[in-house]
Amino acid sequence: MDPSPTTSTHAERPGPLYLTWDDLTTATATLAHQVAAAGMPQAVVGIVRGGLIPAAWLAHRLAIRDVRTVEVTRTTSDGINAAKSTVPAVRNPASLGDLTDLDVLLVDDIAGSGGTLTHTARLIHDLGPARVRTAVFAVNRANWTQSSDPHRDIDYIASLTDTWVVFPWEGQHER
Repeated sequence: MDPSPTTSTHAERPGPLYLTWDDLTTATATLAHQVAAAGMPQAVVGIVRGGLIPAAWLAHRLAIRDVRTVEVTRTTSDGINAAKSTVPAVRNPASLGDLTDLDVLLVDDIAGSGGTLTHTARLIHDLGPARVRTAVFAVNRANWTQSSDPHRDIDYIASLTDTWVVFPWEGQHER
């Protein structure tokens, strides 16, 4: 995965970036190295749906067996450049179980505005873990609404881009 931003010479928004499984193998290795350098988490939480595969891959790479999920969504459909709700919708937060005093790594596939990741990190923090860290395969800076750099708000980022990202599991790889 090329860590440099995707750009376009057109005035309109650039076309989507289609990632391959090989790109994600590289991203997983990058994130695992960053996470391990800061200490091994005790639990990995994937944000359903997009964060499921990244969370499982990272958990395997880090040899973490405690993997959990929580459904938090902002996009209103699966289409490219889909509309987003103003507030993330949380379903089944009880699926997180007891995280008291654990070092938790929260994983998602992509951060656009950062809203879903921030909202979910707060939800997890309220459950009493010792530490909550965040990791994403990519940040879409075209949608980033925070005033700060994404690296200040997200602990581990494999790649930055300026366009919509399509992951291989999304089934939209007809170009």
